[in-house]
Amino acid sequence: VGQIRCRAEGSTNHIQELCLLFMKECPSGALHLHEFKRIFGVQSTSVEESLYIETIFHSFDTNKDNALDFLEYVAALHLLLRGNLEDRLKWSFKMYDKDGNGKLDRQEIIHKIKLQRSDINMTPSEICDRIFELVDNNNDGQISLSEFMEGAQKDEWVMNLLKLDVNATSWVLHNCEKLP
Repeated sequence: VGQIRCRAEGSTNHIQELCLLFMKECPSGALHLHEFKRIFGVQSTSVEESLYIETIFHSFDTNKDNALDFLEYVAALHLLLRGNLEDRLKWSFKMYDKDGNGKLDRQEIIHKIKLQRSDINMTPSEICDRIFELVDNNNDGQISLSEFMEGAQKDEWVMNLLKLDVNATSWVLHNCEKLP
């Protein structure tokens, strides 16, 4: 997979190296899921890591053609490695919103909580109830993007739970270091 080494978080050199790797690995200009997994060293035996990278991949496949073109790839890297908190929270919301309706329901929140390793002595259902209590301002049983953004930024406990996908930077850097 090349001789790339990831350096300082979010550096321009870092992004350039990952872009060069894309061009080397994908001369066709289309990066498919199995190649994306290979670039980041995701083993097929790791179900949790595999599901995580698939979610990241599909969230950036904006035209839904099951491939990342160069611009989609660069947008993904820029957001993950250099994006501001607001942009990362919007992306995190998008990753939670499986049905794409612009609202998060309890099933979507619980699904993500189950994927997250947590030291909290609460069940996923209890965590979900607490998130809705703190974030669902209009008590309609759904969390809108504005409620998500506001709730995550005003409560540290909520931020730590909802930023599951906001902190993808550390995942990218960790897996990038595995590259040969």
